[in-house]
Amino acid sequence: MDLGFTEQQELLKNAARDFLENECPEQLVRDMEEDERGYSPELWSKMAEQGWQGLLIPEEYGGVGFDFLDFCVLLEEFGRALVPGPFMSSVLGGAVPLLVAGSEEQKSEFLPSIASGDLIFTLAQTEPSARFDEQGIEAEATVDGNEVTISGTKLFVPDANVADYMVVAARSGNGVTLAIVATDQPGVTVNQLLTIARDKQCEVILDGAKGQLLGADGGGWEALQPVMQRYAVAECAYLVGLAQMDFEISVDYAKERVQFGRPIGSFQAIQHKCADMVTDVDGSRFIMYKAAWSINTDQEDTQMAVNMAKAWTSEATRRVVAHGQQIHGGIGFTKDYKIQLYYRRQKRAELAWGDTDHHRELVADQLGI
Repeated sequence: MDLGFTEQQELLKNAARDFLENECPEQLVRDMEEDERGYSPELWSKMAEQGWQGLLIPEEYGGVGFDFLDFCVLLEEFGRALVPGPFMSSVLGGAVPLLVAGSEEQKSEFLPSIASGDLIFTLAQTEPSARFDEQGIEAEATVDGNEVTISGTKLFVPDANVADYMVVAARSGNGVTLAIVATDQPGVTVNQLLTIARDKQCEVILDGAKGQLLGADGGGWEALQPVMQRYAVAECAYLVGLAQMDFEISVDYAKERVQFGRPIGSFQAIQHKCADMVTDVDGSRFIMYKAAWSINTDQEDTQMAVNMAKAWTSEATRRVVAHGQQIHGGIGFTKDYKIQLYYRRQKRAELAWGDTDHHRELVADQLGI
């Protein structure tokens, strides 16, 4: 069984790592925590020049035309560098729904601008019920031809503060319906939430907001399935890169930190923590890429693979960052140390698109128990 990257994927991985080491240093990550927008327009433009916003978009719409497995290779590097900004929001919350459900006119209108970085999208799905199933969507939609009017509250909408458009899931008389909603209209109010990761998650209040129908009236939940699958596995890829870097930082610290006259890495308790960390990182990487491959090749058990990956990776990477903090001791919880950045961002990605318990229940349902 060949688990190696293709030549194209190796080139993508190496180019991304070199680029992000230069363009996304630790100081930028810290600065963006305090920035109202949460991202650097300069870095965003440079990423667009690399073709990253258009990685999943076909060439005919101005993109690169790579596949989802390639995308996960890139996102693993994003996790290592803790890249701030609306990258996943725009690509997975905007481009993917358009590719799945959009008309030819909508694809031609929006996809080239997403690929170039000129437009930022996000997906407004979750609500105060905090449910990821169809019953969790309670915002009301009225459909009149191609126009949709929406009222309701969306919660934990990533990067809505900088998004030009949102793909909004709401309930019409025919079921869950998707609409493309511009954020710069009177019926849309965006409030930033204070989170442990200092990322830009938002409450979005819709009061008669107007949008254009995306896909069929009542066909929104079916259209969201491939979007949610890709989003969940993308978060796994980000977590794998994050955990890998956390592990490397912690091992280096264990080799350098001297206590009782010798490096703390010489003590068995620390050695075992490091061994557990690398086991969890490699296990997470394997199950994540298996899920990505399942999506890529449209396997029958894709949903099971996605749920297993998110359940395992969420919990395993939590163990990794916890060990990292313990290896560093009390100093690891101070803002001066880099390790706390990974700890806080792990929690965000762990909860995104369903935590371990949520995906375990889905696996159990598919097992018929």
